[in-house]
Amino acid sequence: MKYEIICSGFGGQGSLTIGKFLAKAGMQEGKHVSWLPSYGPEMRGGTANVSAVISDAPVASPIVSYPDILVALNQPSLDKFGPTVKEGGLIVVNKGMCPNALDRDDVVIVEANMSEIAKEIGSTMVVNMVAIGMIIGKTGIIKYETLKDDLTSFLEKKNPALLEMNLKAIQKGMEIAK
Repeated sequence: MKYEIICSGFGGQGSLTIGKFLAKAGMQEGKHVSWLPSYGPEMRGGTANVSAVISDAPVASPIVSYPDILVALNQPSLDKFGPTVKEGGLIVVNKGMCPNALDRDDVVIVEANMSEIAKEIGSTMVVNMVAIGMIIGKTGIIKYETLKDDLTSFLEKKNPALLEMNLKAIQKGMEIAK
């Protein structure tokens, strides 16, 4: 099993965090991982992205040119990376920020208005967790329990309310994807 992933969105949407939490959970499950963020002017409102690889075998390169999975949190991300997704791959789309559909019938596209779902849960800060839930629900790339334990150790004392919203967002994303 090997998944090459690109997560992309506006700076501040949490696309880099998606890759980070997936890679960290994969590592905790004994998988080989890489995480390569793209910094620069993207951090100021442009499109930020991260490449992550989760594999049963050693990762030869952290660079992902043709992902198996794309998370597109905004239209520029979908336009830029959508055409590069491998045939049979998965594209997770934040429908509320991606009004123009991608014309591909050789990939699985899972869409949801993640921004609206996050608002309903209580904070736009959990858009990225909805996306992670959609990935987990569709692929089983990592176990929910691993991610839950990681988030709990990170946020339990620091911000319990945000922890609860993150877990709800992941669960909602998993429901959408199934």
